[in-house]
Amino acid sequence: MPRRTASSSSTALRAASAPTTATATTATATESPERPEYRVEALAKGLRILSLFDEQRRTWRVSDLATAAGLPMPTVYRVVMTLASEGYLDHLPNGDYRPGVRTLTLGTAALRSLDLVAIATPRLTDLGERTGETVNLAVLSGDRVLYLIRLRNSDLVTANIQVGSTLPAVHTSIGKLLLAYLDEADLAARITDASFSANSGPNAKVSLAELRQELRTIRDQGWAMQDEELAYGLRSVAGPITSPDGRVVAGVNVAVQARDWSTQRIIRELRPDVLATCAEISGLLSDTSAGTL
Repeated sequence: MPRRTASSSSTALRAASAPTTATATTATATESPERPEYRVEALAKGLRILSLFDEQRRTWRVSDLATAAGLPMPTVYRVVMTLASEGYLDHLPNGDYRPGVRTLTLGTAALRSLDLVAIATPRLTDLGERTGETVNLAVLSGDRVLYLIRLRNSDLVTANIQVGSTLPAVHTSIGKLLLAYLDEADLAARITDASFSANSGPNAKVSLAELRQELRTIRDQGWAMQDEELAYGLRSVAGPITSPDGRVVAGVNVAVQARDWSTQRIIRELRPDVLATCAEISGLLSDTSAGTL
């Protein structure tokens, strides 16, 4: 069996001046993190800047961050300096900034706190060992899929995907599966012409109109396949994970080399195992009243 490598991974703010004794009890009972008076604009700007760092743009200059965030240059400079001093950004020799170690620590803690990741990891490890192939778990994030678990077969030749990576949902088996369970309004809001990457495989769909029929089929059959749509020579089959209330909240796939696996063989040999594993994970989420993402 090929060598494997694994990757897994409200309290409202109080006002600066306290209310009078007569109103303190009411304020405490009704305060909410969504209330505008508790919004800290400087923090919101810092989070907006941090969110610009992703798989497509891993480093930024301050001037580019200001443009992308739509904020004044002096404001962004102060925010970046603060984030860097606290370890959330690193200043590179060429003048760029990248996420620092403390950002990674937060991300790792968030992943470990997810019931889904904790429950799914041993079952997906078993699936990977049985098949000898790469296994992934991902959720939908906008028009992309975000990888929460990746158990990689070292023989799989593909992009440098790891936990925290994102890929276009329209070109992946998990992505298409999750899109298939969206209502029409949500689907149309998420998927635009820009969702269809030019850097894709030979069989990739190029528009939502072209993808719609396949999404209907996926929803009817309960599983999805990617046939050299993400990249040349790569295929995968995905199944759904459902929460206790029946929502499809994530997907699991097994990714393989097209040269070794025909679509018929994938459907015959891998699909049943993927669906059984997804059903087991979904059942455990329900049994433990978990399902928290």
